[in-house]
Amino acid sequence: MTVTRFAPSPTGYLHIGGLRTALFSWLTARHNGGKFLLRIEDTDLSRNSEEALEAIMQAFEWVGLDYDGDVVYQSKRFDLYKEYIDQLLEEGKAYRCYMSREELDALREEQMARKERPRYDGRYRDFSGEPPEGIEPVIRIKAPTEGEIIFEDGVKGEICIAADEVDDFIIARSDGTPTYNFVVAIDDALMGLTDVIRGDDHLYNTPKQIVVYNALGFKLPKFYHVAMINNEQGKKLSKRDGATDVMEYQKLGFLPESLLNFLVRLGWSHGDQEIFSIDEMIALFDPKDINKSASSYNLDKLLWLNAHYIKNMPNKELAEKLVDYGVSIEGHDRLEILLDATKERGKTLVELASQIELILTTPESYDPKAAKKAFKGEASEILRNFADTLREWDGELHLPADYHAVLEHYVEKSEIGFGKIAQPLRVSLLGSMTGSGVDEVMAIIGVEETIHRIDRAIFFIEKEK
Repeated sequence: MTVTRFAPSPTGYLHIGGLRTALFSWLTARHNGGKFLLRIEDTDLSRNSEEALEAIMQAFEWVGLDYDGDVVYQSKRFDLYKEYIDQLLEEGKAYRCYMSREELDALREEQMARKERPRYDGRYRDFSGEPPEGIEPVIRIKAPTEGEIIFEDGVKGEICIAADEVDDFIIARSDGTPTYNFVVAIDDALMGLTDVIRGDDHLYNTPKQIVVYNALGFKLPKFYHVAMINNEQGKKLSKRDGATDVMEYQKLGFLPESLLNFLVRLGWSHGDQEIFSIDEMIALFDPKDINKSASSYNLDKLLWLNAHYIKNMPNKELAEKLVDYGVSIEGHDRLEILLDATKERGKTLVELASQIELILTTPESYDPKAAKKAFKGEASEILRNFADTLREWDGELHLPADYHAVLEHYVEKSEIGFGKIAQPLRVSLLGSMTGSGVDEVMAIIGVEETIHRIDRAIFFIEKEK
């Protein structure tokens, strides 16, 4: 059975790079009918944040990435890690190192002066003398001193590293707390991981983890190291580019479906297909198809996808989501017309909410440029006559097509160009030249409110003369 995991650290919020890794791992498990596990790597007790942990869990719930079994917390497994540290010490595969900070600093200076890579020189590897006083030892694992550490990476191919590139690294600090590469290897093995999918910033942690696997007789999983997400200039993604808290995307009005669709295409593809439902992702995703090269974050692409999902979402569901953005229209008698008129114009739920508010709220003022252009000449008389026409047709007006018919009738009867009524009417209804079609707006707000807004505009025009 395929078993994958995602293992965030609660020292910061979940960013989209982490969410993409989680998505790739989740899809691999779901595609193969396996298990996707969630582990919280919270061994750094001084830096853990309850707020960050809560945001990680919220993000998983928001995007709908479900996990199997209980969440594993490394902070609750210190006794287990100590058992394995003691086992390695007893078997002679690890040892206590009494090297002081001063000694380590001096060694590094000497190595750098010789233009060597700074590394521990193994001086306590076979130490059997009297331990120096006043030094709490760290525990180091015995790494191989010759040969090569080789593993097959599912993305990058065979990785081969000379064994002497990996020194006897620390597996427990002087206060007894275990280190990252040690606990990750133990947890991945004990949790039954078959496939470890993670960012390629972890690539050079893998040989160290293999040393731990081999020392404890654990079976190696398959590793996949995914290239980073760059900004559009090909540089590391920054917060300004979009490397922000996943929950910030919710606040900005993005749908989880569009964010996941966007992320799955950052480093994976299936022909020329751009839009994938969750079911399609599960059916088609294979980690062997992950691209070797870095992917590029493109906000325009994300907005395009988000607009697609907004346009294709059932209006009832869309109305429910808009509640979180300050718009409550679930009981509106013109719900279908209102959303059909606005969802083509909103790339995000924030923009959509703004478009809806624009229609439902009587303008308190008018855009100066729009007013200057639209409220000139005979505008007030044209508006007044149109309001009279609306009164005549009241009772027959329900749909945008009905209001459009009134407009056409009025233009023909008045022998004026369509723009003569359309422009002042638009500014009267919305306060500016932007927004949905005037026939749609009138159908949404009804005859009474339309006339009310026209009367306010006439009052404004005549006051300004």
